[in-house]
Amino acid sequence: MPTTTALEGLPNTSARQSARQAKATVRIIQRLLHDFQGAIALRLWDGAHHVFGEAVPKFTLVVRDPAVLRKLILKRNPITLVDAYFRGLVDFEGDLYAGLRLKPYLQKLALPIRSHAALVLDALKLPVRPAKMFQEASIAIDDSLDTNEAHKHSRLSDRASISFHYDVSNAFYKLWLDEQMVYSCAYFQTPNDTLEQAQRNKLDHICRKLRLKPGERLLDIGCGWGAMVCWAAQHYGVQAHGITLSQRQFDHATARVNSLGLQDLVTLELRDYRDLAGEAVYDKISSVGMFEHVGLANLPVYNATAMRLLRPGGLFLNHGITHDEEGWHPTLDAEFINRYVFPGGELDTISNILRGMEQATFEIHDVENLRMHYAMTLREWVKRLEANHDAALNYVSEDAYRVWRFYMAACALEFEAEGTGIYQVLASKRGSGKLPVPLTRRDIYAS
Repeated sequence: MPTTTALEGLPNTSARQSARQAKATVRIIQRLLHDFQGAIALRLWDGAHHVFGEAVPKFTLVVRDPAVLRKLILKRNPITLVDAYFRGLVDFEGDLYAGLRLKPYLQKLALPIRSHAALVLDALKLPVRPAKMFQEASIAIDDSLDTNEAHKHSRLSDRASISFHYDVSNAFYKLWLDEQMVYSCAYFQTPNDTLEQAQRNKLDHICRKLRLKPGERLLDIGCGWGAMVCWAAQHYGVQAHGITLSQRQFDHATARVNSLGLQDLVTLELRDYRDLAGEAVYDKISSVGMFEHVGLANLPVYNATAMRLLRPGGLFLNHGITHDEEGWHPTLDAEFINRYVFPGGELDTISNILRGMEQATFEIHDVENLRMHYAMTLREWVKRLEANHDAALNYVSEDAYRVWRFYMAACALEFEAEGTGIYQVLASKRGSGKLPVPLTRRDIYAS
């Protein structure tokens, strides 16, 4: 990210007041970081530079307005600091991943009463309002979506949530996704695979797990920009049908199908999964990055829909993100994701996901953990987004860019820290009288 300049001055604040505020800010940072295992450089709005810790800092925390710290201390909510970063009132220069390690530290921070009282007294010396007004009307601070309504997961609220996340700009996503626009966990056969190769690996890995054959009917629930349906049709000769709720994804996928000449093999539809008609319509179903957005209360409907649409003996590959704690709870991380990134997103443990599929009478054949694959994918996305910062501003605002950069980098650390997982579950619909998969997995990996 390019270096930005500090504020030119704080209106209606004398030099003496500014100096007192700077001293109060340094004391606040010292108390907050008393037990932090690391080194941090701090640069204030007046250009003053401070270093905390004995090692060489990997990042600089830039505070452009002391009002941010006042709100952080008095509100006692670390999301205040995140929000200020999105709005440019604070910044992280240098290693963003090192800076993000402040997040779990601040979430667990517990100060003695005396230290907390001193923090409050210093915070009260800081301005009430920031000198720089917050920018309005962008994804980073869009309050037009009712997050409570999003968690009801009605057809209307789900369409609004999908539009909020995916209908940003196809050109924006192209800047940092691979050439096929795959917006889900890649599959790295070696650490040296490029993102392009890893995403091709993933698409083929799914097709092999589903044991796709020419002429079979494949449904892709949440087809994104069409990579899966196009790959399956091109390389495995299936009749593929993809559904999405995003108009921009639908438009791009349709153009892609036409450009590849796959109109006879691939069909696309703007449709909610709950509105798919028929019974035993498809031989195989794939769902990649979908079940975490269905809503936990709707998972029985989601599983029942896949069961109804599959023929007996048909295979269902269910790929999605999980958490290490049961159920969705309004935690700080959930608040951040639901407010800034994906309204209505809810995670659960893999054991509960499997239990729900079994309750829908699916037979589970295979479960694969791709946690580190997603951490590697996210780091690649962040690297590409940062390299295209200036180009990204042609399609989104600076604060929207910061949301995506922060979100993906923070998620990479979550996957690396083992708090968040991602799994591919292969299951089948009972009743065909035949074994739906080979006796071993050897065919998946055969060249």
